Amino acid sequence: MRVGKPVKALPQPLCDYCGAKATLARAGDESYPYRDDHGAVWVCSPCEAWIGIHARSTRNVPLGRLADAALREAKSRLHDALEPLVAAKVRRDGVNAFEARSKAIRWVATELRIDPLPSSIHMLSLDQCEQALRFVEAFMAARRGS
Repeated sequence: MRVGKPVKALPQPLCDYCGAKATLARAGDESYPYRDDHGAVWVCSPCEAWIGIHARSTRNVPLGRLADAALREAKSRLHDALEPLVAAKVRRDGVNAFEARSKAIRWVATELRIDPLPSSIHMLSLDQCEQALRFVEAFMAARRGS
């Protein structure tokens, strides 16, 4: 049981595309973007942008910024491009995949001088994702060439 001042609810995230407040949607709601239950998401229905919430979050903390189809696709491609580096770090250093992925994202963001440093792919904009993807692809090509 919590003792002391009550914790205020977090404000609703704003849509980066239209500026509207996102609404919380759960499986079965009309605005819920998935067929199956993937957990609650913050949704901007007019823009078809959404973001999930942290697992076990009692305050519905969003994972990052709302993403439209183009940003979701760019994040997916960046995630796929980083996976070989993440797997290599897990094998080489014995860290778990979450830590390896976080370090990979921070490394890319540092190299690209993205400020503030994102804690996950969910925090990146479309331009930042595209820039990071080009950097990772060039890095991988250079490794294969040597």
